[in-house]
Amino acid sequence: MKPSEALQIHRDSIRHLVTVHGAANPRVFGSALHGDDTTDSDLDLLVDPVAGKTTLISLVRIKRDIESLTGVPTDVLTPMALHERFRSTVLAEAIPL
Repeated sequence: MKPSEALQIHRDSIRHLVTVHGAANPRVFGSALHGDDTTDSDLDLLVDPVAGKTTLISLVRIKRDIESLTGVPTDVLTPMALHERFRSTVLAEAIPL
């Protein structure tokens, strides 16, 4: 399944998983957003950390649970985890789930 298809099917559940694991504002970027994803693509998600709640472990849990739900490899990043060279571009293009 293409990541964009998995996102359409599981959008509400993905938002719920992000919240349950202590992050906020899930957004999609990359190939699933641009419509040029394939069955070999991953789902690129950007989330905002919540002070006192979001940890590295919670980000790993979000990734693991989304991958289990969708069957699609997933990257879950925070804005500061993005390389500064393309951070502003990703932040400008990412759209909320």
